[in-house]
Amino acid sequence: MTSFHHPAVNFRHRFLRTTPRLWAFSARAPLGTLLFLLGISLASLSCLSSAMGQEASKPTPAAKKASSTEPAWKPMFDGRSLKDWKRTRFGGEGEVVVQNGIIEMGMGSSMTGITYIQKMPKCDYEVQVEAMRVDGIDFFCTTTFPVNDTFCSLVVGGWAGPVVGISCVDNADASENETTTYQKFKDEQWYRIRIQVRKDRIRAWIDDKQVVDLETKGRKLSTRTEVSLSEPFGITCWDTSSAIRKIEIRELPPEAKQK
Repeated sequence: MTSFHHPAVNFRHRFLRTTPRLWAFSARAPLGTLLFLLGISLASLSCLSSAMGQEASKPTPAAKKASSTEPAWKPMFDGRSLKDWKRTRFGGEGEVVVQNGIIEMGMGSSMTGITYIQKMPKCDYEVQVEAMRVDGIDFFCTTTFPVNDTFCSLVVGGWAGPVVGISCVDNADASENETTTYQKFKDEQWYRIRIQVRKDRIRAWIDDKQVVDLETKGRKLSTRTEVSLSEPFGITCWDTSSAIRKIEIRELPPEAKQK
């Protein structure tokens, strides 16, 4: 069997082998000597515990590399106000308020939303947001975003609740193109939505499940007329009240070209 030569473990083995001899010696040693040896033993155990703790807390090389190369997320919502945002004036929109780090979008007739008023990248970026359907039966977090020189939307919970997909691809909306999927959403449950935009591809995830992987080269992308006021970047709900929090963005290095 191959032995494990960790310095702390080897020291512990030597200490345990020595212990019986220390006890035998203690029967005939003076009290001062015993106290001196006890102090050495306790100090040695303290060093052993410290060495093992330091070894366990050291990050692995892979973890170091990931933390140093992963682009950092930056907040788009400060958790206190609609600074950098505006209420989208669709007409008939519900009330929008910020409370306890959450943007509450009330049910409108038919759409309520917010639009980002700062500059957005056009590709090689990711955005993520946490969203909850509070009440209603339709989409609660449709996100409109830029893709190169145009815009499109990720619909989440559309067409009476289950539809997820990109609107629009070659003039077909999220309910009738190859990105269409179906998912059951629960009221008052948070969902993490992440969108990645590359030069020739859009990917999206809900929680850890990938829901979109669309090659966009040679495709016509556009938004539906109803959400055009959300451009360049906005979040909307339809005949539904929703809650939004933790809106973040990060820019990505360009993807390596495949040979």
